This record gives sequence, structure tokens and C-alpha cells, in this order.
Amino acid sequence: MKAIIFDFDGLIIDTETAWYEAYKETMGYYNSDLPLEHFAKCIGTDNNVLYEFFKEQLGEKCNIEEIETMAKGFYNQKMKELNAREGVKDYLDEAKSLGYKIGLASSSTKEWVTQYLDELKLLNYFDVIITSDDVNKVKPAPDLYLKAINALNIRADEAVAFEDSLNGSMSAISAGLKCVIVPNSVTESLAFENHALRLKSMAEKSLNDVIKLIEE
Repeated sequence: MKAIIFDFDGLIIDTETAWYEAYKETMGYYNSDLPLEHFAKCIGTDNNVLYEFFKEQLGEKCNIEEIETMAKGFYNQKMKELNAREGVKDYLDEAKSLGYKIGLASSSTKEWVTQYLDELKLLNYFDVIITSDDVNKVKPAPDLYLKAINALNIRADEAVAFEDSLNGSMSAISAGLKCVIVPNSVTESLAFENHALRLKSMAEKSLNDVIKLIEE
């Protein structure tokens, strides 16, 4: 192994749970609901599937711009205090000390990702950051990971991806990477397949132990 590549939303910082709660509260305003299984379909990719669900539920009342504005307000309230998920910084420190290249592959925009990484004081750890700004197709398509390994100048079998979502894991695996699943509260019930390892959090095992298990 020569590199580790992180997803961003839901893996480094749990934006996913905050977004789910924010959209659920917004739908409550319209006397409607957002079951987790419907929200889960958009985790790790774009929001088109979610918007289709809103249109089905609300019909002519559906105003995506209004929904987004309201949900963003709820989301911002929930994300006032920013904390990386447990073990993230330890993995980044360990990756540096072990001489691994560090990449990031996210379906979000570069502005979104870098703003959070900067606030978390994690931005300088990454050698390469690939986002939706850099590809035509986001996850579950393999494009983000293929672009990341190309930018890191490595082969797919020389990198391990860390993902929290089904769309993300499908992207990494189809690009030829080994994938470690670190789910959050909104993705833990998803039916992950073909992953190399699953952790409750990055605090469960050291990065070195994870790499050893994968290489075995």
C-alpha cells in the first residue's frame, strides 16, 4: 500500500446525520416524512434522487429552492460546533508518519470540502483533493477514485479507500481499490458488499493494523 484515500461527508465529519435530520424537519413542516431508506439513496452522491422523492411526496406544493433554504437553516444550527469523527486525525497523523500519500475523493464541491477541512485544521494533510468539480460523474461512478489515484501517481491496488456510504463504497470498489467501511448513524444499516473491512470508527484499530489486515 502506498496511499489512503478518504471520502469526506459522513466520514471525516458527520454532515450526513445533520442533513438527514434537517431535511426530515423540513418535510415535517410540509406535514410529510422522510424515511431513512429514501435519504440513504442520495448519501455519497448528488441530491437528484432526493429531489424526486420530494416531488412525489409534495406534488404541486414542491418547491426545491424553498426546501433547500429551510433545510440549510436547520443544518447550520446543527453544525455550529465542528468536530472530526473519532480517530480521523489519528489516522492522518499515522499515515504521514508511515509515509503514505493521502488523497480525498468527494461527490461534494471543492469549496464545501476545503472550507470544512480548513476549519478542522486538516487541510494540509492532503496531497490530492478530488471533488465533483473535477469529474463529469460523481459516486457511485468510479471517476472520482480513478482521478485520485492518477493524481497520486499510483495503481488502484496500491491504495485503500475509507467510505461511510453505499454509493461511495461502490465507487471505490469499481475503481479497483480495497474499501474500508466506517459507517455513521444514518449509513450503519445499509447493505454493504465486497468491502475489505468494516470498522465502527477509526478509533477501533490503528491504520497500521487496518493495512496489515487488508494486505493479508
